[in-house]
Amino acid sequence: MRCLSVLLVCFLFSGAVSAELPLRQLKVSGHVLSVEVANTHAARARGLMFRQSLHEGSGMLFVFPQAGQHSMWMMNTDIPLSVAFLDEKGVILNIADMMPRTATVHRSAGVAKYALETNLGWFGTRNIAAGAKVAGLEKVPPAE
Repeated sequence: MRCLSVLLVCFLFSGAVSAELPLRQLKVSGHVLSVEVANTHAARARGLMFRQSLHEGSGMLFVFPQAGQHSMWMMNTDIPLSVAFLDEKGVILNIADMMPRTATVHRSAGVAKYALETNLGWFGTRNIAAGAKVAGLEKVPPAE
C-alpha cells in the first residue's frame, strides 16, 4: 500500500496533472505563444514547478481571481523563466527574469489580472516590453 501511495505522489508531481490544463494561443507583438492556463488555485500554486523544460513558443498564463498587486517566485522551479504581469486589458505592466530555485519575489508594477511565464529571455529576444498588448485573453477561461 505504501508503494502505491509513493507512486501516486510521483505521478501527481511528474507533470501529468498539467496535461489537464486548458491550452490557448496568445499573440504578443505578432508572436504566437501557446500557453497552459492556470486558472484554478491548485494550478496557480503548482505553476511550472518540478518541470525540467518548457518548449520554445510555449508558456503558462496565470489567471488571478481579482486584479491586484500579484507576485511570483521560483521555489521548486527548475527552468529559468521570464514573467510578464498584465493588466485586465492585457497590457504588459512589467517583465521580470527569474532564476530557478530562488525565493526572490517578483512583483507586478501595478494592478495585474494575469501573469505570463515563458522561457527566460523570450520577451527580450522579441523586443517585447512594458506597454505591449497580449491578444487572445478573451478566449481564456476565468479564474476559479
